[in-house]
Amino acid sequence: MGTAAAEWTATDEGRGHRPAGGRSGAWCAGLLLAGVSVVAGFRAADSDGITPVPQLLAFLPWMLAPTAVALLLTLLTRWWPGTLWGVALLGVLAWYIEPYGTSDEPVGRPVADFRVLTSNVEFGQGTPALVAAVRREEPDIVFVEECDHACDARLKRDLARDYPHRRAVEGGGSEGSVILSRFPLRPADGVRATMGMPGAVADVGGHAVRLQLAHPMPPLPGQVDLWKRELGDLREAARTDPGTPLVLAGDFNASQDHAAFRRILDTGLRDASRLDGADRTATWPALTAPAFGAQIDHVLVSEEFAADRTRILDLSGTDHRAVVTDLTLHEGS
Repeated sequence: MGTAAAEWTATDEGRGHRPAGGRSGAWCAGLLLAGVSVVAGFRAADSDGITPVPQLLAFLPWMLAPTAVALLLTLLTRWWPGTLWGVALLGVLAWYIEPYGTSDEPVGRPVADFRVLTSNVEFGQGTPALVAAVRREEPDIVFVEECDHACDARLKRDLARDYPHRRAVEGGGSEGSVILSRFPLRPADGVRATMGMPGAVADVGGHAVRLQLAHPMPPLPGQVDLWKRELGDLREAARTDPGTPLVLAGDFNASQDHAAFRRILDTGLRDASRLDGADRTATWPALTAPAFGAQIDHVLVSEEFAADRTRILDLSGTDHRAVVTDLTLHEGS
């Protein structure tokens, strides 16, 4: 910025003349570039930082827009150091927008196929739409977040016949969560958290598959440390019993641009959306997705799984879109 300011102190004899308004344009460009650089810097440092960084990191791909505006302003005002800054920043953002994590195919022979659906029904308000989607999509396992008492009762009434097996943490508002299954379930330790995160082990055609629902607290101002801690607890759960295939699904309140979420992937899990080419498809907020939003609802699977036909579904009554994917379990290597 010092270079730009110095140029505008030149005399009116033609040396360093700039168009009217050039100084304010360069300052606006500098402020935009500085703000985006802070967010990109934390991404490069593999850190989620403090408020407002974690909130902005969820929308990292959209940082391209203010960067492009800033770059245009540097060109219009002929602030060439700013132009170089903007071009470099665009390159950094483009690098980190690339999908994170591995996408290798399993090496063993396929032994079982099943379908998974996960949906945050926003305090139970999206339950009727979820029931309709379940009947239409016919998943074998359903993960439901923010399933309040009324939601839980509705699922028992309308889906118990098709999904006789369940594990739940009952609660009001956002605290309740449910896993529904066509397959027999046996109890397993869930993750203790502010909102319900039940666990189970499913018998899928004679093969044990661990199920863990994810619903950590969102990174609200003043609660970022809690958010990080609960994502860390999910990471520890993912590392438990590595010999059993795992499906970890739900509303993570985090995208691949959050370091705490990437550390879960670094345990060896893969995102079904990444495996099937649906990465970066926004799931929240439903009001503006898919045009604008973040992918914070995920189906994560261990290396024994392949994913196919991953779809993002719009459901009325909730601010989240549902994720449904077809999984194929392979024999471990």
